[in-house]
Amino acid sequence: MKNRPHLIPSIFAAICLLAALLDWPYGYYVFLRIVVCIAALFVIAVAYESHRTWAICLWGIIAVLFNPIIKIPLSRELWQPIDFVCSTLFVIASVFLKLPKNELASGQEKTTVEK
Repeated sequence: MKNRPHLIPSIFAAICLLAALLDWPYGYYVFLRIVVCIAALFVIAVAYESHRTWAICLWGIIAVLFNPIIKIPLSRELWQPIDFVCSTLFVIASVFLKLPKNELASGQEKTTVEK
């Protein structure tokens, strides 16, 4: 869990995106935008720490697409496949994207020896 801080937000966003394929009141889709945007920002942070530029770009696009401030108006027919693909991408990111392991054991500090 320490090397995957995005795991819980990603899985929650994936579930919410799959649930969005059903018919919900408008308020759910506002909630969905907030959840997906925040989860995408978590994935961006992990991708940045892992030096995965391609993932930063991909999740940046998803964060912009689902941002709750400037809404991108698309029809329900367009949102449904986007929701499904993004849900799949969140699951993939939660499995394959992780923070790099530290070279030093946790708690150790690098010291220099002076002569």
